[in-house]
Amino acid sequence: MIDLSARNGAPLRIGHRGAAAIAPENTIAGFRTAVELGVDLVELDVLELRHGPLVVAHSHDLEEVSHGGAVGSLQSLSLADLRHVAPHVPTLDETLEFFATEATSVGIQLDLKLKVRLDELTAAVERAGVEHRTVVSSTHAGSLREISRLAPGIRVGITYPHDRLGVSRRPRTWPLVGAGLSAMRASVPARLPGFVRRAGAGAIMLQHRLVTPAAVERAHQIGVPVLAWTVDDPEDVARVVAAGVDGVITNDPATLVATLAT
Repeated sequence: MIDLSARNGAPLRIGHRGAAAIAPENTIAGFRTAVELGVDLVELDVLELRHGPLVVAHSHDLEEVSHGGAVGSLQSLSLADLRHVAPHVPTLDETLEFFATEATSVGIQLDLKLKVRLDELTAAVERAGVEHRTVVSSTHAGSLREISRLAPGIRVGITYPHDRLGVSRRPRTWPLVGAGLSAMRASVPARLPGFVRRAGAGAIMLQHRLVTPAAVERAHQIGVPVLAWTVDDPEDVARVVAAGVDGVITNDPATLVATLAT
């Protein structure tokens, strides 16, 4: 099972959707860029096609995934139809093959924004032979418990908090989101054990504004590493590292690697 603890006092470097700030997100090219920049893990999103395989994409919004080339729902398409409008979207099998044959020493974080066919996901991970370096993260405790039942060798991590309305993706709401997270911060250490217990989780992926020394200490007391997401500003990187996090998830691995080296 993958070790998500900090290594030699340095947090794990984790590329968000590959290297989303500098390469096409959730693509093989983006994953390759992140690996070349020296990440320890690559985070990527898994969705399902209703009439096709599991694919790697952030949302079912076809306009987002196709970069404006089409509108509608990705979920309703066949793989052939999806490839017509978004040829860069890889299947989960293609992605895992990349890690199995090319990026053989890099960890994999499969993030589930929505419920997917979990038996298919775990079978794909095991078929590629990468379960020992894979962690599945989600806000859905039930999905994580099912992953552990289906594939005990895959670590699972609970993501907190759950942005149900997607407000964090709307720039105009960021000040409001930041204020809300700040108000939640003090209660996080006391609530962490409950999050972890309900999901049977072996890690917690914590929004970086909620990261405090007290939260990290409490997580470590119950034997759970903390990965902070999504951290792009060097000052925020320094803050979460000082709090003792085990990993930093970033859109810009180049800046993260340079910041941690100073």
